[in-house]
Amino acid sequence: MSAFKVSIITPTYNSESFIKQTITSILNQTYTNWELILVDDASTDKTVEIINQFLKTNPQISLLQNSKNRGAAISRNKGIEAAKGDFIAFLDADDLWKPDKLKKQIKFMQDNEADVCFSSYTLINEAGVSLNKTVKALPKLTYNKFLKCNYIGNLTGIYNAKKLGKIYAPNLLKRQDWLMWLKAVKQSNKPALGIKEPLAIYRVRKNSMSSNKLNLVKYNYLVYRKGLGFSVVKSVYYFVVFLFEYFFVKSKQMVTST
Repeated sequence: MSAFKVSIITPTYNSESFIKQTITSILNQTYTNWELILVDDASTDKTVEIINQFLKTNPQISLLQNSKNRGAAISRNKGIEAAKGDFIAFLDADDLWKPDKLKKQIKFMQDNEADVCFSSYTLINEAGVSLNKTVKALPKLTYNKFLKCNYIGNLTGIYNAKKLGKIYAPNLLKRQDWLMWLKAVKQSNKPALGIKEPLAIYRVRKNSMSSNKLNLVKYNYLVYRKGLGFSVVKSVYYFVVFLFEYFFVKSKQMVTST
């Protein structure tokens, strides 16, 4: 068994179509010292029923349930609070990990003394068909660069909870993961490190908020104003910086795969 324990946090809400594949991608990890904490946000479909089938045979998996729908941030934080691992990682209920994801990432973090680490990831559509696109990770991400745009795919991120302590997400409707990773990088006081190899698979969902990038842009002002507590002037300034960074810099991260 690997020396360091990884706590994996997965919020679920009406995820019956994908949760089996997501959990299976964790069970297939070549790194074996992990716990999976699923937090169901009052699903009304068969999500919990499917999870319960896994609980019968997999002691590394646990389920927490919200009595009413609370949102992704509160669900993630509930999982973080229960986590017992040296490292904390996240995987949403419709995304997937490649089998060597944890093994390669934990080794990379140890070899490079990284407190925060992320990787490139590939894209699939709702049916699981490859879109032949990869989002490339920056090799090094400073806090100041990170302020300009969200460069960490939440499904790829891991932070060293043993060193940094538990980092929680603010209760915002959207972009709470960006704020959580910003806090982790700031607390680390050194850059987050990116792995070039795609280690995860992001599912692009029809009509989801994250699939409509233009619609999502309006939430970024709140990252600066409410999440970080910047003044109105400073928030507007960073919002303009974000727009430039997103459309003229970050967009170049998306490359066509072969």
